[in-house]
Amino acid sequence: MAEERVRSEMTGKVWKIVAKVGDKVADGDEIMILESMKMEIPVMVSADGTIKEFLVGEGDEVTEDQEIAVLEI
Repeated sequence: MAEERVRSEMTGKVWKIVAKVGDKVADGDEIMILESMKMEIPVMVSADGTIKEFLVGEGDEVTEDQEIAVLEI
């Protein structure tokens, strides 16, 4: 299977991970929420697949364009 790397769109903190490894997701599904400047920003996948791995955990700081999850497509 092919993989797709999900990337952070902005610098912030991982506030909550709403999906788990093994979950099947569809294009546009939310997998985690980032917090930046007291705003909550959803992170959505851009393809149908299965979550293979999260590269960050709740409370971790992330930077713009950082890989944060791996999706098997």
